[in-house]
Amino acid sequence: MLSERLMLPIYDKNWKRRIGIRLDRKLRAIDPVQEINSHLLPNDHLEARPQSLWPVISYRSLVWPFTPITGFRLLTMRSIAMSYIGVDLHTNSFTICRLSGDGTEALETYPLCKADLDRFCYSLSADDEVAVEATGNSAYFRDEVQSCVGRFVTVNPGQFQVIRKSVKKTDKHDARALALFLSKDMLPETRLKSATHRELASITQTRDLLVKQRTRLLNKIHGLYNGHGIKIKKAKLGSKRALLALDMAVFSDLEKLELTIVRDQALSLSASIRELDRHIAAYVATVEGYQGLTSIKGIGDRSAAVLLSAIGDVADFETADKLAAYFGIVPRVSQSNETDHRGRITKRGNKLVRTTLVQCTLVSIRYSGYLNSFYQKIKARRGAGKAIIATARKLLKIIFDTLKNGWIFEDFTRFKIAENHFTAGQTS
Repeated sequence: MLSERLMLPIYDKNWKRRIGIRLDRKLRAIDPVQEINSHLLPNDHLEARPQSLWPVISYRSLVWPFTPITGFRLLTMRSIAMSYIGVDLHTNSFTICRLSGDGTEALETYPLCKADLDRFCYSLSADDEVAVEATGNSAYFRDEVQSCVGRFVTVNPGQFQVIRKSVKKTDKHDARALALFLSKDMLPETRLKSATHRELASITQTRDLLVKQRTRLLNKIHGLYNGHGIKIKKAKLGSKRALLALDMAVFSDLEKLELTIVRDQALSLSASIRELDRHIAAYVATVEGYQGLTSIKGIGDRSAAVLLSAIGDVADFETADKLAAYFGIVPRVSQSNETDHRGRITKRGNKLVRTTLVQCTLVSIRYSGYLNSFYQKIKARRGAGKAIIATARKLLKIIFDTLKNGWIFEDFTRFKIAENHFTAGQTS
């Protein structure tokens, strides 16, 4: 969006040269005309201040639009100059609360359209901070606004219950709460995935939705036959030939119409799912980490697409345990004084990802002696259910190491890594 706004020729100047000029002029008066004439960005000016506070770099813009330089945003005087902006975002409008450093508030509501987004961006300063709850269109809003401010925070609504449990639930009150907690730096941030991983996550979720709808239709067909005392196997209904060869002689005309419509819809969904599978396989092959995951026995194209879309940038996770907590396959912990209770897994996060991981684990234990022996040992003590979850967490550790180190397995059954993809300095 910034590229569509007015851009001045002074942008072509090298930023290092600008910084060098600024450092040579430690204490000079603020003169915007002189700034421009000396080929400095207006938001690169120095505030007149005592020598004891030197050096200081300010990105408080005199005139908008100007793009801040990443990496040179310091905190000096920001408590006075900057604003904390909470945004209550909807599909057709957004309400903001602008909380200044001196404690004053300003509330305003904008329609959610390009012209009003531009008007909102013109009111921002490069030192401002903006917070918005994660919603369906928060990624679009972030892409439009992020380059105009110093910091953009996307809030995790599941961990920020102040708004949901408020007894005064209004747009202005929600925006005020976001601005207040942003000023205290107490907002739980959610992970920001790249456009590639967002698109991959969307298409895999769409495929899962179509599969579930097809299953409901096939269950309906099975129920109609069962109602007339005709027993057919559900597995038989998964084939196109079997659906087209269904015998409808025992049904009434109305039931025949219902059965025909349900069958045709199931066939149409099957064709759509096959089309999605082809595109998913072609798209995920271009995503970083695909070769490493598919070299693990039990992980195919669709499973790799689901796992990669959920993990995103593996560098966001410091350890494999943090990734397991993100997947929701770690036990709940309730600890108080001398009481320490460990319950069932948290099941936080995407259900499709956990299901995919468990399905991959069921296949992997057939090929990997290491995973199979671990599964059998836990199964003997705790049962098959807990054993497969524990083995899934073990497989997730292998997935984490594979993505982190760029491994590609030459032979997963013997845990042999291809030498030309082995990361220098890593142990086998």
